[in-house]
Amino acid sequence: MLWVWRFSRGKGYTTEFVLGGALWAIPMAIIVSRLVHVIDKIGDFVDDPVSIFGVRGLTIFGAILGGLLGTWIHCKIRKVSFAPLADIGAPGIILAQAIGRVGCTINGCCCGEPTSLPWAVSYSHPDSAAHECAALGTLLHPTQMYELLGDLVIFALLFWVFRGRLRPSGSLLAVYLLLYSILTFTVRFWRGDTEPFAGFLHEGQLIALILMVGAGAWLIWKTRWVGKQAEVDDGTVAVEEPVAEGSE
Repeated sequence: MLWVWRFSRGKGYTTEFVLGGALWAIPMAIIVSRLVHVIDKIGDFVDDPVSIFGVRGLTIFGAILGGLLGTWIHCKIRKVSFAPLADIGAPGIILAQAIGRVGCTINGCCCGEPTSLPWAVSYSHPDSAAHECAALGTLLHPTQMYELLGDLVIFALLFWVFRGRLRPSGSLLAVYLLLYSILTFTVRFWRGDTEPFAGFLHEGQLIALILMVGAGAWLIWKTRWVGKQAEVDDGTVAVEEPVAEGSE
């Protein structure tokens, strides 16, 4: 949200509007993130349904989709176009994900399968979440770092290559969803803390596949490259329906 606030200045969005969006996006991100986890691990909650309302167990795709849904609802209520705002936020979302993967690396969650590769990592602290993948001390794929590095590459592409150069609005969001879905779909083959959900696919891979098809179709049929003529000021796409200061 700080990213959106920074890069929406001068584009017609007020600080009040951005903060109002945060009040929708953040709670929705947490709720949907938890919901997707519960669906994935529904067998764990059958005997203890009250534990559904806990916070241990969240999902990145749930957070992304929930946050976008909350922002969309806020835009609909305020009668403001969602797509230009989503384009402004897309690079900030993937940068936030990269920062989050630093926490995953330290915590040991989202860990990989055992491997003998020279860049394998191991966790020995008894409180590490890496025990979900294998016995502590086992050499594992550093899947958190795979995603962290991939997130940074996607951020660079969104911010310096595609930003402000695609039409119509919403295309940068589609590029983000496509690239991240490809990244996480691939990395999840080496994850050791998830189980197949549909056939051989994990739940996150199934969601990624759906987003790949949807975002790819949008980019093929809708998006066109218009180059620097689409840039305004610092390169951020101008909003189509600006929010005036003090508007309700």
